Amino acid sequence: MTKILIIEDEESILMPLEDNLKLEGYEVASAKDGLQGLSMAAEQPYDLIILDIMLPKMDGFEVCQRLRQDRIVTPILMLTAKSQEVDKVLGLELGADDYVTKPFSSRELLARVKAILRRVSEPLRGIDFCRFGDIELDFVKYEAKKGGRPVSLTALEFSLLHFLVQNKGRVVDRNEILDKVWGKDVFVDARTVDKHISLLRKKFEDVPQDPKYILGVRGVGYKFTG
Repeated sequence: MTKILIIEDEESILMPLEDNLKLEGYEVASAKDGLQGLSMAAEQPYDLIILDIMLPKMDGFEVCQRLRQDRIVTPILMLTAKSQEVDKVLGLELGADDYVTKPFSSRELLARVKAILRRVSEPLRGIDFCRFGDIELDFVKYEAKKGGRPVSLTALEFSLLHFLVQNKGRVVDRNEILDKVWGKDVFVDARTVDKHISLLRKKFEDVPQDPKYILGVRGVGYKFTG
């Protein structure tokens, strides 16, 4: 059975979230502060961690960062009551796979959960390996290197890269990327694509502000040229 850890201190969010996930057939555990959540995530493997940002004892940003530093690669879906772009970007930079802004509907949250679990469980079909410049991408082993050094990527980032690589030389618009990478049933706006592309550029481009491999086409989308 798929196991999900929720790290959330607000009972009004935690309880219905637990109930809805259990109704969907998931095994659910919960923690009400960051330290407890970090400890539970380290003690046993989970298939997904749902992590609030505003937590007592240790906030969600630090929990996310500590998990990734400890090489815990469990997908992380962050919950935030803040609408500022900087909070969303920071969470992604620290290793979160996706985020949902409060208030959210149970339908939206469940769609995100299913999409993340699907990306993790389904193999990436088509191109298995890609090398361009000093970058190597192994889509079978989910390994990435730049200059011979490992690059940490989330499952979503691998899926996004895989889609761009498979469409090398073709401009793909944001809506197509959302449909193919996030899924048609997921409530995500086009700016989410831009945030993830920006993070990929920081990880792989020598000059992220003047990209060589992942090019933007104003008003349309992106093109991979590796």
